[in-house]
Amino acid sequence: MIMIHVRGRAGGTSLTGTLYERGERAPTFRGAPREDAPYVWVCDEFYAVESGGTVQRVGDKEVRIAFESPLPRGFDTREAALAAAKEHVRTQFARMGVPEDEVSIEVSTAEPA
Repeated sequence: MIMIHVRGRAGGTSLTGTLYERGERAPTFRGAPREDAPYVWVCDEFYAVESGGTVQRVGDKEVRIAFESPLPRGFDTREAALAAAKEHVRTQFARMGVPEDEVSIEVSTAEPA
């Protein structure tokens, strides 16, 4: 099977999530989608904070971000999964103050390790 990666790039940084297809073993942890979902999207989630967190350089500014546990989501079709994955990546950049039109999205495939 081939894993599908959805990567967003903006401001000199990137974020990549993985879309698992039926037959691939998606990570399992609290909140995982039903096992029979044909497509499972997993990606980090984060938000900007005033203090603490991790410093991330985005363009010419530093943003402090705090990470949330990834929230895997199940989908019935590849199209729906890819649309949600792209929206998720754009949302994470928006949480750091990056406008949606500045985020480039790339979809690629890779053989699992």
